[in-house]
Amino acid sequence: MTVMLFLYIVIFIAALASLLGRSRLSSHLMIGLAGAFGLAYGLEAHGMMGGIVPLIILVVAAVQVASVLGADRAARFSKDEEAMLYGPLEGLGRAQARRLLDQGYWIDGRPGDVLTREGQHATQLFYLVTGEAEVRAHGHLVGRVGAGQLIGEATVLGDAPATATVTLTAPSRFWCAQGQALNAYLAANPDARHALEHGFTISLREKLEAMNRAAAPTS
Repeated sequence: MTVMLFLYIVIFIAALASLLGRSRLSSHLMIGLAGAFGLAYGLEAHGMMGGIVPLIILVVAAVQVASVLGADRAARFSKDEEAMLYGPLEGLGRAQARRLLDQGYWIDGRPGDVLTREGQHATQLFYLVTGEAEVRAHGHLVGRVGAGQLIGEATVLGDAPATATVTLTAPSRFWCAQGQALNAYLAANPDARHALEHGFTISLREKLEAMNRAAAPTS
Protein backbone atom coordinates (compact mmCIF):
# COMPACT_ATOMS: atom_id res chain seq x y z
CA MET A 1 0.00 0.00 0.00
CA THR A 2 1.39 3.38 -1.00
CA VAL A 3 1.44 6.35 1.36
CA MET A 4 -1.05 8.20 -0.83
CA LEU A 5 -3.50 5.31 -0.80
CA PHE A 6 -3.13 5.04 2.99
CA LEU A 7 -3.92 8.75 3.42
CA TYR A 8 -6.88 8.46 1.05
CA ILE A 9 -8.36 5.55 3.03
CA VAL A 10 -7.78 7.16 6.43
CA ILE A 11 -9.55 10.36 5.32
CA PHE A 12 -12.76 8.48 4.61
CA ILE A 13 -12.48 6.27 7.70
CA ALA A 14 -12.21 9.40 9.87
CA ALA A 15 -15.13 11.02 8.04
CA LEU A 16 -17.25 7.90 8.58
CA ALA A 17 -16.27 7.77 12.26
CA SER A 18 -17.40 11.39 12.66
CA LEU A 19 -20.86 10.43 11.43
CA LEU A 20 -21.05 7.54 13.89
CA GLY A 21 -19.69 9.46 16.89
CA ARG A 22 -21.88 9.36 20.01
CA SER A 23 -20.88 12.85 21.11
CA ARG A 24 -20.13 16.19 19.49
CA LEU A 25 -16.58 16.12 20.80
CA SER A 26 -15.76 12.77 19.20
CA SER A 27 -17.39 13.87 15.92
CA HIS A 28 -15.40 17.11 15.83
CA LEU A 29 -12.19 15.22 16.62
CA MET A 30 -12.78 12.79 13.76
CA ILE A 31 -13.56 15.63 11.34
CA GLY A 32 -10.32 17.30 12.45
CA LEU A 33 -8.44 14.06 11.86
CA ALA A 34 -9.95 13.80 8.38
CA GLY A 35 -8.88 17.40 7.74
CA ALA A 36 -5.33 16.71 8.93
CA PHE A 37 -4.89 13.66 6.70
CA GLY A 38 -6.67 15.49 3.88
CA LEU A 39 -4.16 18.31 4.23
CA ALA A 40 -1.25 15.89 3.95
CA TYR A 41 -2.86 14.20 0.95
CA GLY A 42 -3.74 17.47 -0.78
CA LEU A 43 -0.27 18.97 -0.37
CA GLU A 44 1.42 15.82 -1.62
CA ALA A 45 -0.91 15.27 -4.57
CA HIS A 46 -1.76 18.81 -5.66
CA GLY A 47 0.56 21.23 -3.90
CA MET A 48 -0.53 24.31 -1.97
CA MET A 49 -3.88 24.62 -3.74
CA GLY A 50 -4.77 21.07 -2.75
CA GLY A 51 -4.31 21.87 0.93
CA ILE A 52 -6.62 24.89 1.21
CA VAL A 53 -9.95 23.14 1.80
CA PRO A 54 -8.55 20.47 4.18
CA LEU A 55 -6.80 23.23 6.13
CA ILE A 56 -10.08 25.12 6.52
CA ILE A 57 -11.77 21.91 7.72
CA LEU A 58 -8.96 21.31 10.22
CA VAL A 59 -9.13 24.86 11.60
CA VAL A 60 -12.93 24.81 11.94
CA ALA A 61 -12.81 21.42 13.67
CA ALA A 62 -10.12 22.67 16.07
CA VAL A 63 -12.27 25.69 16.97
CA GLN A 64 -15.28 23.43 17.55
CA VAL A 65 -13.25 21.07 19.77
CA ALA A 66 -11.96 24.01 21.80
CA SER A 67 -15.52 25.32 22.16
CA VAL A 68 -16.85 21.97 23.40
CA LEU A 69 -13.97 21.51 25.85
CA GLY A 70 -14.46 25.04 27.18
CA ALA A 71 -18.19 24.50 27.67
CA ASP A 72 -17.53 21.17 29.41
CA ARG A 73 -15.12 22.81 31.84
CA ALA A 74 -17.61 25.58 32.59
CA ALA A 75 -20.52 23.19 33.32
CA ARG A 76 -21.37 22.82 37.01
CA PHE A 77 -23.47 20.15 38.70
CA SER A 78 -24.98 19.57 42.12
CA LYS A 79 -24.34 16.33 44.00
CA ASP A 80 -27.73 15.00 42.88
CA GLU A 81 -27.00 15.91 39.26
CA GLU A 82 -23.61 14.20 39.40
CA ALA A 83 -25.47 10.94 40.06
CA MET A 84 -27.32 11.37 36.75
CA LEU A 85 -24.17 12.42 34.94
CA TYR A 86 -22.53 9.08 35.71
CA GLY A 87 -25.78 7.14 35.38
CA PRO A 88 -28.35 7.53 32.58
CA LEU A 89 -26.49 10.49 31.03
CA GLU A 90 -23.18 8.69 30.76
CA GLY A 91 -21.76 9.24 27.30
CA LEU A 92 -22.92 12.84 27.07
CA GLY A 93 -20.44 15.68 27.35
CA ARG A 94 -20.74 17.75 30.51
CA ALA A 95 -22.12 20.78 28.67
CA GLN A 96 -24.71 18.66 26.86
CA ALA A 97 -25.70 16.96 30.11
CA ARG A 98 -26.08 20.38 31.74
CA ARG A 99 -28.45 21.53 29.00
CA LEU A 100 -30.48 18.33 29.19
CA LEU A 101 -30.79 18.56 32.98
CA ASP A 102 -32.03 22.12 32.58
CA GLN A 103 -35.08 20.71 30.77
CA GLY A 104 -36.32 19.37 34.12
CA TYR A 105 -36.40 20.28 37.80
CA TRP A 106 -35.82 18.68 41.20
CA ILE A 107 -38.69 17.73 43.51
CA ASP A 108 -38.89 16.34 47.05
CA GLY A 109 -41.61 13.68 47.14
CA ARG A 110 -43.55 12.09 49.99
CA PRO A 111 -44.78 8.53 50.54
CA GLY A 112 -48.01 8.04 48.62
CA ASP A 113 -47.14 10.41 45.77
CA VAL A 114 -48.05 8.76 42.45
CA LEU A 115 -45.56 9.28 39.64
CA THR A 116 -47.23 7.26 36.88
CA ARG A 117 -50.66 5.62 36.62
CA GLU A 118 -51.30 2.41 34.75
CA GLY A 119 -53.18 2.98 31.51
CA GLN A 120 -52.48 6.72 31.41
CA HIS A 121 -49.93 8.35 29.15
CA ALA A 122 -46.67 8.96 31.01
CA THR A 123 -46.14 12.66 30.37
CA GLN A 124 -43.04 12.93 32.56
CA LEU A 125 -39.66 11.29 33.00
CA PHE A 126 -38.31 10.79 36.52
CA TYR A 127 -34.91 9.96 37.95
CA LEU A 128 -34.95 8.84 41.58
CA VAL A 129 -31.80 10.02 43.34
CA THR A 130 -32.96 9.04 46.85
CA GLY A 131 -35.96 7.14 48.18
CA GLU A 132 -38.01 4.21 46.95
CA ALA A 133 -41.18 3.46 45.00
CA GLU A 134 -43.36 0.42 44.39
CA VAL A 135 -44.56 -0.71 40.98
CA ARG A 136 -48.04 -2.23 40.63
CA ALA A 137 -49.72 -3.66 37.55
CA HIS A 138 -53.37 -4.78 37.62
CA GLY A 139 -53.31 -4.16 41.36
CA HIS A 140 -50.42 -6.55 42.01
CA LEU A 141 -46.96 -5.58 43.25
CA VAL A 142 -44.55 -6.41 40.42
CA GLY A 143 -41.43 -4.58 41.46
CA ARG A 144 -39.71 -1.78 43.30
CA VAL A 145 -37.67 1.19 42.15
CA GLY A 146 -34.77 2.53 44.17
CA ALA A 147 -32.20 5.29 44.07
CA GLY A 148 -30.38 5.62 40.77
CA GLN A 149 -33.26 4.40 38.60
CA LEU A 150 -35.44 6.00 35.94
CA ILE A 151 -39.24 5.99 35.95
CA GLY A 152 -41.36 6.49 32.85
CA GLU A 153 -38.55 5.84 30.36
CA ALA A 154 -40.52 3.17 28.48
CA THR A 155 -43.29 5.54 27.37
CA VAL A 156 -42.31 9.19 27.83
CA LEU A 157 -40.87 9.54 24.31
CA GLY A 158 -43.85 7.84 22.65
CA ASP A 159 -47.63 7.62 22.84
CA ALA A 160 -48.04 4.31 24.68
CA PRO A 161 -49.77 4.41 28.09
CA ALA A 162 -47.94 3.52 31.28
CA THR A 163 -47.87 -0.22 31.93
CA ALA A 164 -47.86 0.15 35.72
CA THR A 165 -48.60 2.52 38.58
CA VAL A 166 -45.52 3.79 40.40
CA THR A 167 -46.03 5.17 43.92
CA LEU A 168 -43.42 6.53 46.32
CA THR A 169 -43.09 4.50 49.51
CA ALA A 170 -40.49 6.67 51.25
CA PRO A 171 -39.41 10.32 51.32
CA SER A 172 -37.70 10.78 47.98
CA ARG A 173 -35.87 13.31 45.86
CA PHE A 174 -36.15 13.06 42.11
CA TRP A 175 -35.54 14.89 38.85
CA CYS A 176 -38.60 15.39 36.67
CA ALA A 177 -38.86 16.48 33.03
CA GLN A 178 -42.05 17.10 31.07
CA GLY A 179 -42.27 14.78 28.08
CA GLN A 180 -43.22 17.53 25.63
CA ALA A 181 -40.25 19.73 26.53
CA LEU A 182 -37.92 16.73 26.63
CA ASN A 183 -39.03 15.52 23.20
CA ALA A 184 -38.56 18.99 21.71
CA TYR A 185 -35.05 19.23 23.14
CA LEU A 186 -34.07 15.75 21.97
CA ALA A 187 -35.45 16.41 18.48
CA ALA A 188 -33.06 19.36 18.21
CA ASN A 189 -30.14 17.43 19.77
CA PRO A 190 -29.97 13.93 18.24
CA ASP A 191 -26.70 13.05 19.98
CA ALA A 192 -28.36 13.73 23.35
CA ARG A 193 -31.32 11.59 22.29
CA HIS A 194 -28.99 8.74 21.37
CA ALA A 195 -27.24 8.87 24.74
CA LEU A 196 -30.50 9.09 26.70
CA GLU A 197 -32.11 6.24 24.77
CA HIS A 198 -29.02 4.15 25.51
CA GLY A 199 -29.58 4.90 29.20
CA PHE A 200 -33.25 3.92 28.80
CA THR A 201 -32.26 0.57 27.31
CA ILE A 202 -29.93 -0.21 30.20
CA SER A 203 -32.56 0.85 32.76
CA LEU A 204 -35.29 -1.31 31.21
CA ARG A 205 -32.96 -4.30 30.97
CA GLU A 206 -32.02 -3.98 34.64
CA LYS A 207 -35.68 -3.77 35.66
CA LEU A 208 -36.57 -6.82 33.57
CA GLU A 209 -33.73 -8.81 35.10
CA ALA A 210 -34.86 -7.78 38.60
CA MET A 211 -38.45 -8.86 37.84
CA ASN A 212 -37.24 -12.20 36.49
CA ARG A 213 -35.18 -12.81 39.62
CA ALA A 214 -38.14 -11.94 41.83
CA ALA A 215 -40.45 -14.26 39.87
CA ALA A 216 -38.00 -17.18 39.80
CA PRO A 217 -38.99 -20.02 42.16
CA THR A 218 -36.72 -20.47 45.16
CA SER A 219 -35.25 -23.89 45.75
